[in-house]
Amino acid sequence: MAATARIAPGGRREIGLLNAVIVRALGAAAGGGEPPRVFTTLARHRRLFRRWLWFAGALMPGGTLPRDEAELVILRVAHNAESQYEWVQHERLAQRAGLSAEEVARVRLGPDAPGWAPRQTLLLRAADELHAERRISDELWAALACEYDERELIELCLLVGHYEMLAMTLRSLEVQLDAVPAAGTRTSSSSSPFVRLAQRLAARRGA
Repeated sequence: MAATARIAPGGRREIGLLNAVIVRALGAAAGGGEPPRVFTTLARHRRLFRRWLWFAGALMPGGTLPRDEAELVILRVAHNAESQYEWVQHERLAQRAGLSAEEVARVRLGPDAPGWAPRQTLLLRAADELHAERRISDELWAALACEYDERELIELCLLVGHYEMLAMTLRSLEVQLDAVPAAGTRTSSSSSPFVRLAQRLAARRGA
């Protein structure tokens, strides 16, 4: 990661009033500090930011996959795509969702590392195949279909693809890491008023 961003996070002047309200609400949901730089950077593209945010929120935290499994997938994507920003953000979120610190660290070792439950192994293999081949093999698909329904399988593919896309964007824009929240900082849940507000605002049109 470079020492400076290629595109700096925007303030109210650069991202507009509506997006400023959205990112402030998201910052409050993340613990009350400064809004994450991924949001204040992408919000420079005002309309695209809100449409992306709505889609991203539908995948996570609004998806049908169990939250701990979604976070496991995202961490493997972050590792495969070499996105430090994505990894740092989601190693905390993954532990909040129920993964242990040891499991988070083990993600970097991949699906063949000892200790994974069968479903976790399948998800990690899916993330790896989609990264390397851009397709889930027939054998792995059959195994996944024994564990997940059609909606969840669709969501899994979109989840991996979305976070691969986001990782490429973060790395290309050289988005800098956020400050780590202080120990004991409470964060709002996905159903908090702050997150619901951000989602409603993101659906609005206009600059």
